[in-house]
Amino acid sequence: MTTAPTPSAGLRRTAPRSSWRSVVAAGLGNVMEWYDVIIYAYMAPVLAVLFFPRSDQTAGLISTYAGLLISYLIRPVGAMVIGNLADKHGRKAALTLTIALMTLGVAIIAITPTYASIGLAAPAILMVSRLIQGFSAGGEFGAATTFMAESAQVGRRFLASWQAATQGMAMILAGVSGWLLFTTVDTETLHSWAWRLPFVFGILIGPIGLWIRNRIPDTEEFRATEPIANPLRTTLRDHWGRVLVGTLCVSMAGMGVYLITFLAAYALRLDLAQWSGYAAAATAGTVIAVLAPCFGRLADRIGAVPILLTAAVVGFVSIYPLLSFLLSHRSTGALILVEAFIGVVIAAYFGTLTGLLVELFDTEVRTTGIALSYNVGMIFMGSLGPLLLTAWSDVTLRAPAYYFMMIAPLSIIGVVLARKLYRQP
Repeated sequence: MTTAPTPSAGLRRTAPRSSWRSVVAAGLGNVMEWYDVIIYAYMAPVLAVLFFPRSDQTAGLISTYAGLLISYLIRPVGAMVIGNLADKHGRKAALTLTIALMTLGVAIIAITPTYASIGLAAPAILMVSRLIQGFSAGGEFGAATTFMAESAQVGRRFLASWQAATQGMAMILAGVSGWLLFTTVDTETLHSWAWRLPFVFGILIGPIGLWIRNRIPDTEEFRATEPIANPLRTTLRDHWGRVLVGTLCVSMAGMGVYLITFLAAYALRLDLAQWSGYAAAATAGTVIAVLAPCFGRLADRIGAVPILLTAAVVGFVSIYPLLSFLLSHRSTGALILVEAFIGVVIAAYFGTLTGLLVELFDTEVRTTGIALSYNVGMIFMGSLGPLLLTAWSDVTLRAPAYYFMMIAPLSIIGVVLARKLYRQP
């Protein structure tokens, strides 16, 4: 079995031009993929009214967030199928498939009539679209991260960090979309037709990403490796320990990303204008997009483990005071400040995590291993977050802090195990 290449100890100021072309090709499609995933969470309060009408607003919101859970339950299946495809037939084939499926899923949401028009068929169709998007997203993270990292001739962790940066860019697009809707459109127009606009935008950028990905060659590292007969079986049989460790490491990243999206709806509980939540989430996305590559660059120099442990500990000790500050200063400015700080923590953790995941697995099973680690972790940490936080916040508004403090130690354990068991530097 080919051993995963050792990442460079240092990093030149600029990576070769071919590496950047690969980052752009994978990154643009990645932005579109995660924009479609995030915009559903951002639009949950509106979708709850249009597709799950109930007298209890919280119950309707929980039903909408169940769409997130359904999409996450299918993600490991997408991880196995698309990850196996990428490790056997190439990263390019997997990337092309994921963006085509994601475009189909968002198109279904954009054109589906609401509950008022077709009754129970509306939420049923919505769930089908979430299944398609979940299957696609299950393979996207592993394929895009692997493609970026394997394209690096120097600074493997730095290029892998652009996976996190592009998710930050997706948060910006989704946050700006929500902010524009809630500041320029009245409620009647929003519920009538304007809610579809963010999803239509997702349809429009899909073909661009598909065209770009069709034009990129596969990575040299993959082409130089002899594919094995069944990457999925080999991963589950020989690398299950690495998958488990990777899953633990993913915990805080999953919780952090969905805490950022949840706070957009949480703003309503604080009697803030709904647009303020989207503006704050876009701020967090900007912080992640800018800082994640900086932490990836730092990880190439000092290793991933010190940064990951520091970010996890800082997040653990700061989240309760942050939320207490927000509850005592209920304003848009306070929400933006809190989201920005969370963005720094997640940029440090998520921007470094991608490089560690790449180094955990050999080339022949890398996409499958990363995809499984990420998506199993996101089921138990990320996908249950919005559901649990919505219900728990009815009991106490400090629920987001408590949940974050439950999850962060799992990631600390995962990072320590990666260092002790698998010699992560």
